[in-house]
Amino acid sequence: MSDQNLEATFTEFETLFSNTDSLVRVVLSGRRRNMQTPNERIDIRPVALKDGIAIQVSHSDGRQMTSKNYAPTEAPFAELIRSGYANVLLEHTEGSLALRITKKGEPLIHRENTKREQDLSHDRTKSRLLDAADPFLIAVGISDAKGHVKPSKMDKYKQVEEFLRLLMPTLTSAISAGHIHPPTDSKPLTIVDLGCGHAYLTFAAHQYLRGQGVAVKVVGIDVRTAARDRNNEIARQLGIQETIEFRAEEIADTTLKHADISIALHACDTATDDAIAWTINSDAKLALIAPCCHHDIQAQMNEIPEPWSLLTRNGIMKERLGDLLTDALRMQIMKLRGYRVEAIEFVGGEHTPRNLMIRAVKTGAAPDAAEERKYDEMLALWKVKPALASLLNR
Repeated sequence: MSDQNLEATFTEFETLFSNTDSLVRVVLSGRRRNMQTPNERIDIRPVALKDGIAIQVSHSDGRQMTSKNYAPTEAPFAELIRSGYANVLLEHTEGSLALRITKKGEPLIHRENTKREQDLSHDRTKSRLLDAADPFLIAVGISDAKGHVKPSKMDKYKQVEEFLRLLMPTLTSAISAGHIHPPTDSKPLTIVDLGCGHAYLTFAAHQYLRGQGVAVKVVGIDVRTAARDRNNEIARQLGIQETIEFRAEEIADTTLKHADISIALHACDTATDDAIAWTINSDAKLALIAPCCHHDIQAQMNEIPEPWSLLTRNGIMKERLGDLLTDALRMQIMKLRGYRVEAIEFVGGEHTPRNLMIRAVKTGAAPDAAEERKYDEMLALWKVKPALASLLNR
């Protein structure tokens, strides 16, 4: 029955896609269980060429974007949506249709009626989610008084935008799947930014989601009292102090007991483990966490199992292997605690070149014995104990 439902959904997508007069764009991302996709993500949109409307299909290999134009009737859309992607988003001028395919192959669908405009320019610049002149960007120091992004803050501006591009479809999918309650004014979506620092991301998530009509309450946690006072004063100046607040607390000892979504951007070393532990212990339904430095596991990598010394004899390669081992174990612990977890690409920050983000959604799935064994075998092989395991008394 699920195959029939899924095929009917694909047919609806094909019908919407065929109307190039209303098609805005399509995004294919994620990977279905036991399937391999041709690329990590594919973006599709109509473009205006000298000979008429064409369909531009673009994908990235992590270094450069590759695009190819097709005649509308020759675009391989039907093939691509059946090629293993778990998420399909189609936007048209009258709304959008979003699909997430579960592990069981069931289609979960979310529809919106927000009107959009086509942009048929062939070499368009990437559309911006945040207006550089937004008062909050000026207040936090990303933009100058004239509403222009400061050259020294352009990387931070792009990083915040990229985060929002990941947040919105992930949130939409989690709500449509029933993992997060639909936010209302009486029961807003609650978000905590663990280790918020200057709160660029905290304010951006608050302002962007409210601009999209999502009722939210946001809390920023940072150990520094100066950061708390500065950020609360900015919230007061912007007139949003009722729906965003800041606390000067350690992540591990915060008085905040619950949030629907936890975010942590490049929290240093085991502060990332504190953020994940808080997420698990507080039963947060969605987590977006970009780790930073990884000294804990690296310091424990003293007895190297063969033939891995082929890598670890080189310092920089040992460090990168330690990064991967650390985050793989973090993800496995979250998986064993009922989260669906994946590693996705995310732009690095000014203090770290690392470009990995852990995205986790609480599904409540029971731990699998085989996955437990894999975790235990990895610890035994490397003779390490993750800080996160100690925090959770695993």
